[in-house]
Amino acid sequence: TYVEADSTIIESPNVKAARLVYRGRIEPDSLAVALRTTLEANGWRNISSTTAQKAHTQVYEKGGNSLQVLVWEGFWFTYVELTASRATAPPAR
Repeated sequence: TYVEADSTIIESPNVKAARLVYRGRIEPDSLAVALRTTLEANGWRNISSTTAQKAHTQVYEKGGNSLQVLVWEGFWFTYVELTASRATAPPAR
């Protein structure tokens, strides 16, 4: 489920960025593997991955875009936070 209260989307002439948060009931380890498999199959290059106490951090790059994926286990839910950014060219004058 999308958690709108914890999510943010920013657009400016030079940068587009988003922080999207989701929650659900799924095992964090299997979700982290599924996300990595899917992203890599869609052309995202894994830059780094770390795991600590049921929390996973993955960083990707694709065509000048960056994506950070955080997966962690809360009390009732597993959370996924996707943070993406892209630098855009300044408007022509």
